[in-house]
Amino acid sequence: MTRKTRQHKKSAAWMHEHVNDPYVQRAKAEGWRSRAVFKLIEIDEKDRLFKSGMLVADLGAAPGSWCQYAARRIQPGGRVIALDLLDMVPVAGVEFIQGDFRDDDALRRLETILAGRQLDLVMSDMAPNISGIAAADDARVIHLAELTLEFARQHLKPGGHMLVKVFQGAGYMELRRSIQDLFAGLQVRKPGASRDRSPELYLLGKGKRLS
Repeated sequence: MTRKTRQHKKSAAWMHEHVNDPYVQRAKAEGWRSRAVFKLIEIDEKDRLFKSGMLVADLGAAPGSWCQYAARRIQPGGRVIALDLLDMVPVAGVEFIQGDFRDDDALRRLETILAGRQLDLVMSDMAPNISGIAAADDARVIHLAELTLEFARQHLKPGGHMLVKVFQGAGYMELRRSIQDLFAGLQVRKPGASRDRSPELYLLGKGKRLS
């Protein structure tokens, strides 16, 4: 079997699974942009992430199901700022910045929107393009989580929370310790909507400590 044939079969199997995924079907029926929203809904139901009037940043937001849900949950008076390198179709109640949240230009735009206010919640469902090489993929995901933590260190208010996706591989325990240094509490969540074969977990840092 050629490499091209193997890739075609793998792609066809993924498409079959995706089309028949009950979370995909439910997201389409309920008007959500992706099945990922059900991970956030489950964590929110358990941990009560959202309250009216909150200021929330969604890093790596596209296609937008997390900020779509958050924007509904923080009304009246709440605001969601979404950032992504990719373009994103506008979401009601969401202010979108296209760019890399590490770059000065994107940060300046964010700070203009914040107008001196700090965030109540930073959330990130970011993942790199998966190579299939576990060690490399783990390292990339942990690096994104570390960047999210640094973003939270700078822009999250004392007492605020951070929710970030990770893989449980090399660097995971070190990241956990860094989160515990910054936050009063740490919860580990594996939502039911996460596919069984997925190594993803979500770390929830609760109550940012005073610097």
